Amino acid sequence: MKFKTIQGVEVPEIGLGTHRLIGREGANIIKLALNLGYRHIDTAQSYKNEREVGEAIKRSHVSRDEIFLTTKVWHTHLEKEDVLKIAENSLRELDTPYVDLLLIHWPNPDINIEKTMEAFLSLRDQGKALNIGVANYPLKQLQELNEELAAPVFCNQVEYHPLLGQFDLLDYAAENDLLFTAYSPLAQGKVTEIPLLQELGEKYGKSPAQIALRWLIEQEQVVAIPKASTEDHLRENIDVYDFALEDDDFYAIDDLDKSTRLLDPDFAPEWD
Repeated sequence: MKFKTIQGVEVPEIGLGTHRLIGREGANIIKLALNLGYRHIDTAQSYKNEREVGEAIKRSHVSRDEIFLTTKVWHTHLEKEDVLKIAENSLRELDTPYVDLLLIHWPNPDINIEKTMEAFLSLRDQGKALNIGVANYPLKQLQELNEELAAPVFCNQVEYHPLLGQFDLLDYAAENDLLFTAYSPLAQGKVTEIPLLQELGEKYGKSPAQIALRWLIEQEQVVAIPKASTEDHLRENIDVYDFALEDDDFYAIDDLDKSTRLLDPDFAPEWD
């Protein structure tokens, strides 16, 4: 596993997204991922699987300090007292004294962000969230948080894959040394249908999914958290370190149509 160093913190480039990994089967997959070498696990209060994640970490016998663990507070629970209560509950469920990264899970314009950040900063100062950040923030709101409020944002987690462009956010992340976490990096399986990625897969002896992940992690600041629910896919997603994309191939993926957004709920912000 390789890392991106962000604000002095090492973050594994390929993590495991755990959405819908629930129950005993979910815990077993997360444990298997850790035993295969994954050291970056992403969960959220809304996934209702923090207990499974904590159980998997304990059963894997991987030292907690080797794991970069992220969880998130849902956008309807961002009042200051709610954040503190939810975070404490997450730590209990995860059976850990701290998370490496705590995120605001979607912006909520109806709740005072300054009060929300007071809670996040309190958790950081107590050592319960080593880093804090946001998910699904468009550029304008990210700039407001990072610049106008001077919040110590470490990360913006957003949907990002070969069919969706996020280049303004990427530039901003590079300029401000922010972690850029790509969720749904395989476009919920749609990357396997892209002719260019199929062709490049044949060229490099890799799958279209591996080509997509390689394209992502070759970008500055970017880490990816593909979900996987089988051993084969877990192995495939981290088997991306024995090749590198030639420049022409990398830029050909850049040039694909980038207008496919897969996650756009009714409470989503106005996208850039």
